Amino acid sequence: MTLSLLCSAQNGKVESVGPLTESAVSEQVRQSLEPKGYRLTLDDPKPSCEVWLRKSVPAQANKSTELVYAQFAESTLLGVIHFPQAATDFRGHPIPAGFYTMRYELLPDDGNHLGVAPNRDFVLLVPAQSDPDANATFKFQELVNMSAKTAGTKHPSPLSLPPPAEKQVSGTVSRDDQDHWIFSASLKLTPGDELPFALIVKGAAQQ
Repeated sequence: MTLSLLCSAQNGKVESVGPLTESAVSEQVRQSLEPKGYRLTLDDPKPSCEVWLRKSVPAQANKSTELVYAQFAESTLLGVIHFPQAATDFRGHPIPAGFYTMRYELLPDDGNHLGVAPNRDFVLLVPAQSDPDANATFKFQELVNMSAKTAGTKHPSPLSLPPPAEKQVSGTVSRDDQDHWIFSASLKLTPGDELPFALIVKGAAQQ
């Protein structure tokens, strides 16, 4: 697999990788992804994760000003992430090594989740072998139950979607003052617009 250095920032780097070929990810999901992915190396010499984004994300009319990514319907597939070694989610809970689909979901707007994150936008990680249909949609509790299989607990495994930087450069990684490692890219929407996109791939919510 040919790699090319795309970015190096704050001891992290992003490299380009080829198409996702892992058989644990269904062919239908693999066909929905961009032909190139990103390999992220952060504050460890070993790569932390690899990300493949969906080549065309179904978009809905942006009807909310309180959401960062209101163009996405809840449970929409945004891509696939691979952790070559164990990691942790935004809650600080373990993620076993493996391949996971990333589906958009909103933090419940209730008192139990008050102050967990500055915004409600997240992806929930689902073991790839349990999520074979890129175009499937799920009710909130269905997706929570699917994501709970990631760590084998009653709780889903979330990664936070912060607002993109004002002058964001696609295909880069940076670390903020809360020790969050943020991957920046752009997602192609149906029918063709591009949307700046940011994902916290490492780092937990402030306690």
